[in-house]
Amino acid sequence: MSQPKIKYDEKSDSLTVSFETGVPATGIELTDQILLRVNLAEHKAISIVFFDYSILTQKTNLGIRSFPLTRLKALSEEFQEMVIEILLKQPVCKYLSVSDYTPSIRKTQPIISIKPFLVAV
Repeated sequence: MSQPKIKYDEKSDSLTVSFETGVPATGIELTDQILLRVNLAEHKAISIVFFDYSILTQKTNLGIRSFPLTRLKALSEEFQEMVIEILLKQPVCKYLSVSDYTPSIRKTQPIISIKPFLVAV
């Protein structure tokens, strides 16, 4: 696998991490600001697009921001499992961290955060 191409667009404050180019892909909205593009046939990531990138990566007083993956609930269980599988493996796991928020002993909510990585802006 070649090095991902990272492109930041200052005007739209969006950052795209492309793992492959010229490959058909389906976009899956993980949050309002994070779009994962995948090759459905091969179950692999093609790119990640971060909208409002400067806001997403702002640190808080308690550290990095996390975002609920509430959009996954709209997908079938099989599709959810495929997306989680893609999020947990290379190359995506180099850029995104997935975990569970547990508001109660019987309820969990998958959440995502952006791992710090160097971007030449």
